[in-house]
Amino acid sequence: MINTIVKACLFYYSGNSSGPTYKHKFSTDTRKMNKNKKVVVSLQGSLENGEIFEQTPEDHPVLIVLGHNNIFPKLEEALEAMRPGESRTIPLAPEEAYGPHHQELVQTIDLSVFNNSIQPQPGMILSLNVDRDGRQEKVPATVLNVADEKVTIDYNHPLAGKTVVYTLTMHEFPEE
Repeated sequence: MINTIVKACLFYYSGNSSGPTYKHKFSTDTRKMNKNKKVVVSLQGSLENGEIFEQTPEDHPVLIVLGHNNIFPKLEEALEAMRPGESRTIPLAPEEAYGPHHQELVQTIDLSVFNNSIQPQPGMILSLNVDRDGRQEKVPATVLNVADEKVTIDYNHPLAGKTVVYTLTMHEFPEE
């Protein structure tokens, strides 16, 4: 069985005087990539300490269509050069993956903002409203701390500022 890989967390958050804004994570570069080349792979994403945050099992690989900015560019480049049966381990610096950690995206808000609808706890990921170009949008934020009627939240991606390591195993090139 082949699963289809889904874009997840394609944005990181940047802040300015009007609050956090979206920035697209993947470049729209014009690398010489075999656009629309399909590959079937299994992968594992981990932190440098070995903690796994993403994994597709060998018996349930995913189908990825290259050249559409669905995965990090450095991983696409590796997949383009791989053969079936080959595995590679690719480290990605923060700038090549989920971006740097922006301290200005760590903010403290009043607990009263939640109107007793939830009890924020450290580690929770909340969907909060922010103003973006005059429109209200929901964005994820991680609760870091709750104390003295204040809640410290982080709009950065949870893996921002971290080097991540992907292990890729090429299974096949399916027919078009």
